Amino acid sequence: MYVAMNRFKVVSGSEADFEAVWKNRDSRLNEMEGFKTFHLLRGPLNEQEGYTLYASHTIWENEEAFRAWTRSEHFRASHRNTGDSKPAYIGHPQFEGFTPVEGA
Repeated sequence: MYVAMNRFKVVSGSEADFEAVWKNRDSRLNEMEGFKTFHLLRGPLNEQEGYTLYASHTIWENEEAFRAWTRSEHFRASHRNTGDSKPAYIGHPQFEGFTPVEGA
């Protein structure tokens, strides 16, 4: 198993637009070998810094299946218009990848 996450700081007031981008995108993840599941997670509002934290969360059969997706035409197509919503972010998304600790 491999868990791939991206954390986004979305400017307060832009949450609905950010969520609409994800709801209406053509990800085609389900066509990729090794893909298991996807979730977009809404985290806490940071009032002091003016953003809501989000995380995209995918589970893959293994890290190689995830890496294959990042090199695929499906990946390029699903990220083609991501710059259109860029003003809604604070900084760049932060990627985090995880593998299971066997026996834990």
